[in-house]
Amino acid sequence: MAERGDPQVLRHVVVYLLDKAGLTQEAFARKVGTNQAHVSNWTLGKDAPLEATLRRMAEVADVQWHLVQHLIRFLTAVKEAVEHGAAPSAEAMDLAVLDNVLLAAMPYLVEEAWAPRAVDEALREAKEIWVTLEPLPQEERQRRIETAPPGACRSWGALVKVVCEASARAAADSAERALEVADLAFPISELVPQEERAAAKGYCWAYLGNARRVANDLDGADEALGRARELWRAGSPWFLEWRLLSLEASLRRAQHRFPEALERLEEARMRSAGNALATGQILLKKEHVLFQMGDVEGALAALEEAAPLLEGTDDPRQRAVLCSNRVDNLARLERFEEAARYLPEVQRLAAEQANGLDQTRVAWVTAKVKAGTGQKEEAMADLERVRDTFAHDELPYDAALADLDLAVLNLGVGRTAEVREQAENMAWIFVSKRIDREALASLKLFCDAAKQDAATVELARRVIAEVEKARRSGPPPS
Repeated sequence: MAERGDPQVLRHVVVYLLDKAGLTQEAFARKVGTNQAHVSNWTLGKDAPLEATLRRMAEVADVQWHLVQHLIRFLTAVKEAVEHGAAPSAEAMDLAVLDNVLLAAMPYLVEEAWAPRAVDEALREAKEIWVTLEPLPQEERQRRIETAPPGACRSWGALVKVVCEASARAAADSAERALEVADLAFPISELVPQEERAAAKGYCWAYLGNARRVANDLDGADEALGRARELWRAGSPWFLEWRLLSLEASLRRAQHRFPEALERLEEARMRSAGNALATGQILLKKEHVLFQMGDVEGALAALEEAAPLLEGTDDPRQRAVLCSNRVDNLARLERFEEAARYLPEVQRLAAEQANGLDQTRVAWVTAKVKAGTGQKEEAMADLERVRDTFAHDELPYDAALADLDLAVLNLGVGRTAEVREQAENMAWIFVSKRIDREALASLKLFCDAAKQDAATVELARRVIAEVEKARRSGPPPS
């Protein structure tokens, strides 16, 4: 005998299907192939329909069977929770209940399978899905994607886009997390409609390449971006070519192939014509390349061009990068009064981001501006804290440069003993494997002079320039 479900659970399912069908019990029964008395008993919980009959009801109501299954699981879990004395609330229900709610609702959060949605609406819904998935462990995220209803595939492209961009944001704090999120985009791409699937997979590979770049796996990044290019297809509203070109530019910059990076960015800018925010993002990347090439004037000009284009961005990190880099470039050009006007906004944005390394870098540029505007004692105290933080985090280039900035101020007021002590404390940098040989040679020259009380402001400034040049143009990190 075929097994029937729980009548008290299935009565709610039958009532739901009857309502969706918009028919009387008699008309509904005729279409299902049964009689009105049976339908009445099912809605009252006096009896339960067979699965085959329930499937026919779903067909008549135009409701996909997998949604009916999730609804049954959900209602069963709620009934069990109530029977065990637990209130059917989010706090009382276990993961099985919440899991089935998510799976049943996902097609409607992303996109109804039978109704095309506008691009902005689909993106909004995809972001809602990601808000739900993001806090979960990676295995649980993947399980939910793999068991999600296939009927929602029309807007999986939007979710691929959202998850890939989440990987890019994660890269600012953690290469490991960026890689993990990028990996999640691949199973989602399998649910994208066939005509967009190649572009979706190419997009996944591009952002995986970006995560690998952040993790200093430049060969792996090159391979991933090559695969992205092979899979690339135009014509999707989600997978825009300018983003692929922009990610390629970031890799070329990391490889110190600066002319190629600028070429990719110029091409990306052409492809993004008419999209002000996209053009602003591309100009931010151009600033990074020009700065790394040592063209501070050009870098500042790129930022000034980007500023009005990024006024409408809802990405606080982009605004923070824009403001912070503007102040840094102005300070390098010794335009300290201009830099000081932007400092409060930079400090506010850094505090909002709550990224420790970013906040330390803002403290560093703040100290430089204070020194340039005559607040030398405050600048010295700030630079000591910044130097100690960089040393604690084992960032040799940053620690060395902050120490040299401090040395310039100490030497300017004749504190050679303090500079000699600084030189002694820089010993750890010389055993670090994360600094270029030429930079080490310049630092050794300064430290030797400091230990003999022979260091000068001019020597310290020259060594700063040489260390920064070595950092910009030396071999990429391994």
